[in-house]
Amino acid sequence: MSLTIETRHLETVIDNHTRDMSGKVVAITGTTSGTGYVCAREMAKLGATVLLLNRESERSASSLKELQEEVPDATFQAIECDLQDFESVRSAIEEIKSQFETLDVLCNNAGVMAMPDQATKDGYDVQMQTNCISHFLLTNGLFPLLKKSDEGRIVNHSSQARLGADLEMKYFEKRGGDLGGDGTEKENSSFKGPRWYRYRQTKLANCAFTYGLIEKLEEQGIDNIKVLLAHPGLAATQLQVTTAESGGMEADSDLMQNAQSPEDGATGIIRCCADPEAKTGDFYGPEQWVGFPQKLEPEDSLSDPENIRINWEGCEAAVGEFEF
Repeated sequence: MSLTIETRHLETVIDNHTRDMSGKVVAITGTTSGTGYVCAREMAKLGATVLLLNRESERSASSLKELQEEVPDATFQAIECDLQDFESVRSAIEEIKSQFETLDVLCNNAGVMAMPDQATKDGYDVQMQTNCISHFLLTNGLFPLLKKSDEGRIVNHSSQARLGADLEMKYFEKRGGDLGGDGTEKENSSFKGPRWYRYRQTKLANCAFTYGLIEKLEEQGIDNIKVLLAHPGLAATQLQVTTAESGGMEADSDLMQNAQSPEDGATGIIRCCADPEAKTGDFYGPEQWVGFPQKLEPEDSLSDPENIRINWEGCEAAVGEFEF
């Protein structure tokens, strides 16, 4: 898949919707490519110390080198964090807490899409654990550092796939590999079937986590942390490549011919991380598949009480009570 797509909106977002991030510490999951890589690069250009949370691999080492070459005066720090392994996430939390007293931004960016029906080593669906439950765990573990920031930000990444059926508790349970199978080639190529249903559950879960966390912060009287949401629209990133490799979609589908660049796909999370006008609950992304990252009106399902309850109870059952 070609990534040589004209970038139309990144410069405008950087010029008009970001602030100086000097002295800030920003942690981002999934920075080896795509939106996470772009966000890490731009936060560094704005002066932030950027923590790169990825699985240890040749890709993560190579992307770190590329970031250092693109922003030579910046401070990047690689933190090993495998979202498909709760033990690895907990180790990453402890490593960050041992080195930093304060965290200003946590960007829960990483995700997988339309993966086979398989369990992680912890027994959960690979998509739900990667995209949602591990980010819940990471946010909980780093919450004490975010509370120490003058203005902490928690940024969650959803997608257009958030639109669909309400959450079901079974997708949060320890039953990975027993959640509908892999679907047919026809289903996968048309973005239907069980793979895509599981993916949509995770993207709605990220929204329910966002608005559920806002409610709970209000109940606790915590007002120095903003919780924000973004979606990238249709962006040509490594996410589609890995999905195609596992049989989840066609690598060069007609739909992807209309995608925007990874840089423009990252503009929503960039606004969440650095827009001085951003307020808790703001949702940024293109109005449709591509376009400028507008402030959007979240659909009712994103803050539906039952969706919030299922997400919160499901995540806490998997990784423990969220401690404020």
